[in-house]
Amino acid sequence: MMSEAIHTDQAPAAIGPYVQARKVNLTGQLLFTSGQIALDPATGQLVGEGDVAAQTRLCLANLGAILKEAGASPAHVIKTTVFIKDMNDFGAINEIYADFFGNHKPARSCVEVARLPKDVLVEIEAIAQI
Repeated sequence: MMSEAIHTDQAPAAIGPYVQARKVNLTGQLLFTSGQIALDPATGQLVGEGDVAAQTRLCLANLGAILKEAGASPAHVIKTTVFIKDMNDFGAINEIYADFFGNHKPARSCVEVARLPKDVLVEIEAIAQI
């Protein structure tokens, strides 16, 4: 994957496991995932009701499964959008998100929303270059 993290002192520094921007050589293909919520792929049932950490782990596991099926990994992700029901959960979500991506840091937006499908606490979508 040909991607480069962009940083400038002329804009605010990233305050978490993400970068200001990611410049991508578009010689490959782009993968756009739908938002992933904490549904068990085997049962279709919500997991971790009321537990933002459990829901975040499953969102990212589901995202990882989609990436793998497409021939990609978390290191191929160039941009994510994280939708959360309560910004007070940001710290817990951020720790799990950082573990999932490791040293790779995609560009990211995080938005607090009034309601998510099935009343989950978090939903995560991604764009990856493969």
